[in-house]
Amino acid sequence: MEHVTEGSWESLPVPLHPRVLGVLRELGFPYMTPVQSATIPLFMKNKDVAAEAVTGSGKTLAFIIPILEILLRREEKLKKSQVGAIIITPTRELAVQIDEVLSHFTKPFPQFSQILWIGGRNPGEDVARFKEHGGNIIVATPGRLEDMFRRKAEGLDLASCVRSLEVLVLDEADRLLDMGFEASINTILEFLPKQRRTGLFSATQTQEVENLVRAGLRNPVRISVKEKGAAASSTQKTPSRLENYYMVCKADEKFNQLVHFLRNHKQEKHLVFFSTCACVEYYGKALEALVKGVKVMCIHGKMKYKRNKIFTEFRKLQSGILVCTDVMARGIDIPEVNWVLQYDPPSNASAFVHRCGRTARIGHGGSALVFLLPMEESYVNFLAINQKEMKVQKNTVDLLPKLKSMALADRAVFEKGMKAFVSFVQAYAKHECNLIFRLKDLDFASLARGFGLLRMPRMPELRGKQFPDFLPVDVSTDSIPFKDKIREKQRQKLLEQQRKEKTENEGRRKFIKNKAWSKQKAKKEKKKKRSEKRKREEGSDIEDEDMEELLNDTRLLKKFKKGKITEEELEKGLLTSGTRSVETADLGISDLEDDC
Repeated sequence: MEHVTEGSWESLPVPLHPRVLGVLRELGFPYMTPVQSATIPLFMKNKDVAAEAVTGSGKTLAFIIPILEILLRREEKLKKSQVGAIIITPTRELAVQIDEVLSHFTKPFPQFSQILWIGGRNPGEDVARFKEHGGNIIVATPGRLEDMFRRKAEGLDLASCVRSLEVLVLDEADRLLDMGFEASINTILEFLPKQRRTGLFSATQTQEVENLVRAGLRNPVRISVKEKGAAASSTQKTPSRLENYYMVCKADEKFNQLVHFLRNHKQEKHLVFFSTCACVEYYGKALEALVKGVKVMCIHGKMKYKRNKIFTEFRKLQSGILVCTDVMARGIDIPEVNWVLQYDPPSNASAFVHRCGRTARIGHGGSALVFLLPMEESYVNFLAINQKEMKVQKNTVDLLPKLKSMALADRAVFEKGMKAFVSFVQAYAKHECNLIFRLKDLDFASLARGFGLLRMPRMPELRGKQFPDFLPVDVSTDSIPFKDKIREKQRQKLLEQQRKEKTENEGRRKFIKNKAWSKQKAKKEKKKKRSEKRKREEGSDIEDEDMEELLNDTRLLKKFKKGKITEEELEKGLLTSGTRSVETADLGISDLEDDC
């Protein structure tokens, strides 16, 4: 490991508590990183701080240590229910990680209690835990923290508890705003006292972050820590020890290249990034089957309760593969990640930087590889990051037939593949850099082969297009069963129900759903006019109203003949009919039958 240092902890102008120094020694951090040496003294001198630093530079300790020191220096000790510090972070994985680091430092100080509030847990249990154990330091995601301010009816008056707040930290501030948490942040800020210290930490500076600095910080000191050397001149902030590679290959070669790479690096730890949750589900299943002898795990934003368990388990692994979306791109510190593989390029350059930053953290070495299609090669120049080309590996095993056979054997795999393809195309259409990533230039046939599809899905983006280079499998996809017997039984039951409904509906006049309502109305009007014209031509002396009433009488008679109404009801209906004359109403049943 290369030490990126700015002196020892003892060299700080404000001395740290001996027990804090002891924890730093235990964790193996004898020296400060540049962001720590710049931020900690200012924070401890009652300054608001807006820090921008390269990902993996040690920002977490840059706010955890000042929080502890500030709370230790309080004249009045915090009571169990009083909140002294709040740390807000965009994802639950990052919150878990910060809470874990914080626990090392609160252990020698039993007077401080800490609590973790994140999604995927029962909010009622969070309330009960706070009431029982307190929470002097809260680590939370914005949605759950905002929710906790509304739990007064359950006995948690958090608005009163935060009156003692000393420090607020917004970690990965740009990501907080990117993920749409601006409204939640503003709501939370309204509950917090104005007399507090605020720290805002981010790897990239955006206009939204600048607006948040103006709204939430008072006369902040701005800190920008850059890498030395070539990386410093780059507009994108990637770690200096990171080796960046790119590989240009066709869409139907990409998966084979990925599996070949992973099979040759089994003893290492990898993060494999995909653009959508559906792609993670599908390719995660495929890699699990095709890369033997390696633990393959999947994580994405739509997972509710399993995410925390998977994240914690993967952190403990010595080697393995984590297939994920950009939910894992920010601030997550997974020990000894050797390779970050970007199967799908991210939607923007900022996300590219954050993905790469999951390796080569705090002086460690690491490598990143992005797979690009031939039409996307100019993305390398657009990023303006020093990248080396990795040549396409020749004589790789063609695994696409195996993907197809997996889909034929299990409907779950077939459906996952179709969903993954559709979600990828839709995500591609929304890419921020649409001058390079152009949907109209995509080779859909090659892409579908790369996904191992059995047939092309029906979707608006493919409407009217022909794909002579794609050969669908000569099998009815409706006949593909689920491997899971319970799911297959449910599917067969549903199919039987649909067949029954189809049989029942045969012969019935179908309502044309696709025709515009206005056109249907015009058709009815036209039909009505034709009918009226025919009546006039036949010289009918029955007025329209009389005709309508006569038709009504006919309907009543039909109901009577079918036994739906009694003779008494029929007579009553005839007599009470709108503007009918007594003469018409006195017609007998036999007369009406003649009219029928």
